[in-house]
Amino acid sequence: MRRLLPLLLLASAPVWAQPAGSQPLPAVPPPPPEMEAFDAALEPQVTIVKSERETREEFRIKGKLYMIKVTPAAGPAYYLIDQHGDGKFIESHIPGTAVKPPMWIIHSW
Repeated sequence: MRRLLPLLLLASAPVWAQPAGSQPLPAVPPPPPEMEAFDAALEPQVTIVKSERETREEFRIKGKLYMIKVTPAAGPAYYLIDQHGDGKFIESHIPGTAVKPPMWIIHSW
Protein backbone atom coordinates (compact mmCIF):
# COMPACT_ATOMS: atom_id res chain seq x y z
CA MET A 1 0.00 0.00 0.00
CA ARG A 2 2.88 2.38 0.76
CA ARG A 3 4.17 1.95 -2.76
CA LEU A 4 0.80 2.72 -4.32
CA LEU A 5 0.07 5.83 -2.24
CA PRO A 6 2.47 8.19 -4.12
CA LEU A 7 1.11 6.96 -7.45
CA LEU A 8 -2.46 7.61 -6.35
CA LEU A 9 -1.57 11.11 -5.17
CA LEU A 10 0.13 11.94 -8.48
CA ALA A 11 -2.79 10.63 -10.49
CA SER A 12 -5.37 12.61 -8.54
CA ALA A 13 -3.64 16.03 -8.78
CA PRO A 14 -2.27 16.76 -12.27
CA VAL A 15 0.85 18.94 -12.41
CA TRP A 16 -0.58 21.29 -15.05
CA ALA A 17 -3.61 22.23 -12.98
CA GLN A 18 -3.74 25.90 -11.99
CA PRO A 19 -4.60 26.98 -8.45
CA ALA A 20 -8.18 28.09 -7.95
CA GLY A 21 -8.83 31.75 -8.85
CA SER A 22 -5.62 32.30 -10.87
CA GLN A 23 -5.66 33.91 -14.29
CA PRO A 24 -3.52 32.71 -17.21
CA LEU A 25 -0.66 35.00 -18.18
CA PRO A 26 -1.28 37.31 -21.17
CA ALA A 27 0.58 36.61 -24.40
CA VAL A 28 3.81 38.53 -24.95
CA PRO A 29 3.46 41.06 -27.80
CA PRO A 30 6.03 40.90 -30.63
CA PRO A 31 8.73 43.62 -30.79
CA PRO A 32 8.05 46.64 -33.02
CA PRO A 33 9.23 46.17 -36.64
CA GLU A 34 11.56 49.20 -36.55
CA MET A 35 13.51 47.78 -33.59
CA GLU A 36 16.75 46.03 -34.59
CA ALA A 37 18.26 43.07 -32.75
CA PHE A 38 21.63 44.84 -32.32
CA ASP A 39 23.23 48.21 -32.95
CA ALA A 40 25.21 47.96 -36.20
CA ALA A 41 27.30 51.02 -35.23
CA LEU A 42 28.82 49.08 -32.31
CA GLU A 43 29.83 46.11 -34.45
CA PRO A 44 33.51 46.25 -35.50
CA GLN A 45 34.36 46.60 -39.16
CA VAL A 46 37.22 44.27 -40.10
CA THR A 47 39.46 44.97 -43.09
CA ILE A 48 41.86 42.21 -44.17
CA VAL A 49 45.03 43.26 -46.01
CA LYS A 50 47.17 40.41 -47.41
CA SER A 51 50.75 40.68 -48.61
CA GLU A 52 53.55 38.19 -49.29
CA ARG A 53 55.07 38.59 -45.83
CA GLU A 54 51.99 39.01 -43.61
CA THR A 55 48.24 39.29 -43.24
CA ARG A 56 46.83 42.27 -41.33
CA GLU A 57 43.32 42.43 -39.90
CA GLU A 58 42.35 46.02 -39.05
CA PHE A 59 39.48 46.45 -36.57
CA ARG A 60 37.49 49.71 -36.62
CA ILE A 61 34.46 51.02 -34.74
CA LYS A 62 32.73 54.06 -36.25
CA GLY A 63 35.67 54.42 -38.65
CA LYS A 64 38.31 54.65 -35.88
CA LEU A 65 41.11 52.07 -35.99
CA TYR A 66 41.62 50.54 -32.53
CA MET A 67 43.32 47.16 -33.07
CA ILE A 68 45.46 45.38 -35.67
CA LYS A 69 46.11 41.64 -35.75
CA VAL A 70 49.28 40.80 -37.66
CA THR A 71 49.81 37.23 -38.83
CA PRO A 72 53.29 36.82 -40.36
CA ALA A 73 53.96 34.14 -42.99
CA ALA A 74 56.31 32.46 -40.50
CA GLY A 75 55.71 32.81 -36.78
CA PRO A 76 52.87 33.43 -34.36
CA ALA A 77 50.29 36.18 -34.71
CA TYR A 78 50.49 39.30 -32.54
CA TYR A 79 48.20 42.24 -31.79
CA LEU A 80 48.79 46.00 -31.93
CA ILE A 81 46.32 47.93 -29.77
CA ASP A 82 45.64 51.67 -29.47
CA GLN A 83 45.04 51.80 -25.70
CA HIS A 84 44.57 55.56 -25.30
CA GLY A 85 42.95 56.46 -28.64
CA ASP A 86 45.88 58.66 -29.67
CA GLY A 87 46.95 56.62 -32.72
CA LYS A 88 50.00 55.07 -31.03
CA PHE A 89 49.84 51.29 -31.23
CA ILE A 90 51.48 49.10 -28.61
CA GLU A 91 52.12 45.39 -28.99
CA SER A 92 49.81 43.61 -26.62
CA HIS A 93 49.71 40.07 -25.39
CA ILE A 94 46.30 38.51 -25.26
CA PRO A 95 45.78 36.64 -21.94
CA GLY A 96 46.61 32.97 -22.22
CA THR A 97 49.06 33.41 -25.13
CA ALA A 98 52.11 34.48 -23.14
CA VAL A 99 55.30 32.52 -23.76
CA LYS A 100 56.14 30.23 -20.85
CA PRO A 101 59.77 29.10 -20.65
CA PRO A 102 60.43 25.42 -19.96
CA MET A 103 61.25 24.60 -16.33
CA TRP A 104 63.01 21.27 -16.63
CA ILE A 105 65.30 19.91 -13.93
CA ILE A 106 68.61 19.18 -15.62
CA HIS A 107 70.59 18.00 -12.64
CA SER A 108 69.92 17.59 -8.98
CA TRP A 109 71.94 16.10 -6.12
